[in-house]
Amino acid sequence: MKKSIEISPNIETLFGTRDENLHVLEDGLNINIDLRSDSVELEGAARDVARAEQVFSDYDFLQRSGFTFTNGDLNSMLRVLIADPKATLRGLAEAGRQRSLGRRSVQPKSVNQRRYLEAIEKHDMVFGIGPAGTGKTYLAVAMAISALMAKRVNRIILARPAVEAGERLGFLPGTLQDKIDPYLRPLYDALYDMLDPEKVDRYLEKNVIEIAPIAFMRGRTLNDSFVILDEAQNTTSEQMKMFVTRLGFNSKAVITGDVTQIDLPSARRSGLLEAVDVLKSVEGLSFVYFDEGDVVRHHLVQRIIRAYDEHKTKAAEDQVTLLEAKNHSNGKSNGTAAEQTQRENTAMPAPQENPAQE
Repeated sequence: MKKSIEISPNIETLFGTRDENLHVLEDGLNINIDLRSDSVELEGAARDVARAEQVFSDYDFLQRSGFTFTNGDLNSMLRVLIADPKATLRGLAEAGRQRSLGRRSVQPKSVNQRRYLEAIEKHDMVFGIGPAGTGKTYLAVAMAISALMAKRVNRIILARPAVEAGERLGFLPGTLQDKIDPYLRPLYDALYDMLDPEKVDRYLEKNVIEIAPIAFMRGRTLNDSFVILDEAQNTTSEQMKMFVTRLGFNSKAVITGDVTQIDLPSARRSGLLEAVDVLKSVEGLSFVYFDEGDVVRHHLVQRIIRAYDEHKTKAAEDQVTLLEAKNHSNGKSNGTAAEQTQRENTAMPAPQENPAQE
């Protein structure tokens, strides 16, 4: 099927640098896009051409309504809608506008990130589980700020375990805040990236935003709050149970973690792993899983994560092969010994009766 689309004003901004966005559409929808002087020619299967035509139509509508795309958001949206046939460019853009943080808007850069944001909007407790760099913490903080700005909650509480020091922080110099700040720095970084530094400092001073180790959550009931537990893989079973039972009225909780980076002593089971088993059938919760395809850091991070996964798989396979070889060797050794005994018994003459003794 062929379709000709008239070029509207400023539509060339949809094409991207060196037409990279058009290449995304061509590869993802399996169509050909031919740029003419006054039109764009689409060729491919009818359904795929219709989806591409919808992208052009949505982009024209968004431009006319004053929407602007920044920081590669358009390219990310195109990749999301290609991966999800139900998604539209207009729907993704308007959802991001609703999550606007003033100087920033929250846009998912993968299908799993989109599911994560939608899960946070629909559920009161969400678990985001996956490798580093997939945006678990950043998006959770962004959603918390969005809820605070829209006055859906009165405060944000960010918690993190400090297991690297065993939560025995007394040997560190400085005040209590000085002791725990290094472990909570990633949460501060996310806040300062999304809000003006003066506003962050003001919110922290007034406890509108509170950042603390998970141990400080004990005994509290958190109402009208957006609560985030980061690095949850390093919580103990007791800490996780304590945290998930803090949730009060009109509150949301997001628990994030990477089960491949557990720093707990080997004798302790991760509270996050136990929570996945215990809470998986509880109604009202949502579990969202990320993989290396969702990594939004440097492209090397995806390759590094994939290399570690492949190494782990190969090590497991080598271990199985080693055990099988050992068992086979033991069985063969036992068989040889048994055969040798049998041969010895066969070769040994039977004792003869002494006729002189009769």
